Amino acid sequence: MGGQAMNRAAAGPFVAAWCASWSKVDIDAVVAHFATDAQMRSPLALTLTGSPVVSGAENIRAYWRKAYGHVESADLKILSWSWDDTIARLVVWWQLGDTRASEFMDFDDSGRVVRSEAFYGK
Repeated sequence: MGGQAMNRAAAGPFVAAWCASWSKVDIDAVVAHFATDAQMRSPLALTLTGSPVVSGAENIRAYWRKAYGHVESADLKILSWSWDDTIARLVVWWQLGDTRASEFMDFDDSGRVVRSEAFYGK
């Protein structure tokens, strides 16, 4: 994505591409969807960085490489997704092994993720 605003019609293809990129652990492809000044929040970020928030696309890339760079592939399954036009928010529910998660992504007017937050559980 990028250059074009995210909307409900674009959300489905975005989720499919996002899932495919994470399944290949193609961190560069995932980060390509993020704005330069994006923020990402995750419980794992707190564990690995000492802060629950990672700011900036390059820092997000470095964090994900540290967290997942050793993994060659992942059997990520999309359970569902939802788009909210009012706040330009995509929520994705996914599962990897026995871990279930929901993750929201907020988009700017050019279709880049500006804020993301993940919630994990079993």
